[in-house]
Amino acid sequence: MIQVQNIRKSFVEGDSTREVLHGITADFYDGKTNLIIGQSGSGKTVLVKNIVGLFMPDEGRILYDGRDITVMDRRQLKDLRKEIGMLFQGSALFDSETVMGNVMFPLKMFSALSHSEQMDRAQFCIDRVNLTGSEKKYPSELSGGMQKRAAIARAIALNPRYLFCDEPNSGLDPKTSIVIDELLSDITHEYGITTIINTHDMNSVMGIGENIVFINKGHVGWIGNKDEIYDQDNDDLNNFVYATDLFRDVRKYRLVHGYKK
Repeated sequence: MIQVQNIRKSFVEGDSTREVLHGITADFYDGKTNLIIGQSGSGKTVLVKNIVGLFMPDEGRILYDGRDITVMDRRQLKDLRKEIGMLFQGSALFDSETVMGNVMFPLKMFSALSHSEQMDRAQFCIDRVNLTGSEKKYPSELSGGMQKRAAIARAIALNPRYLFCDEPNSGLDPKTSIVIDELLSDITHEYGITTIINTHDMNSVMGIGENIVFINKGHVGWIGNKDEIYDQDNDDLNNFVYATDLFRDVRKYRLVHGYKK
């Protein structure tokens, strides 16, 4: 479990200081898909960067199973990061490496496994994301969805306890997005990972959102799950959720057929 407690973060801009996070408190659970949602500029990306230690908050605590990263020294942070997997928005695969080479990269860098053990672990991860047969292909030879799956295989290579995903469906068609969502959900449940997904994709929210944290103007605007999000008396949340015609039609349907407003 990752716990964020009263996080505040400000940035100096010229002669003034702008506070981006205003006392954020939220829990992110083991074995669940935890989604952070919000409009562009809401502060959710800054929040994620604080959680992973790229930024340090001005106030508050960030606990990884009780371990506060805000008081860790460099060595402790380095050790913690070995427990973290990252899935970047653009996949961030190495163009000069094959799928196998990309998945083996963190194993070479951070594990004490022998070469044959690294190969076995990498192959296991490649098989797990249904890329068997693509081991020798380069990123340029892969579709967007295959690149995402290769990036997921690399992210889980070190068997992380915590997995962070930044807009995992960016640039993907709706069908492929569902495949990626289901894969992330399956891996989360299978290995009991604390998965945190930063997303704008409402299809992901409605599909796999087991614990959803809505960030609005640097504040926690709402916390709940995909089954609760439709019927909230929260104007800021509703303006975000029902921003597209599809979800406005869903809301009209629910109201017409007697669902709770």
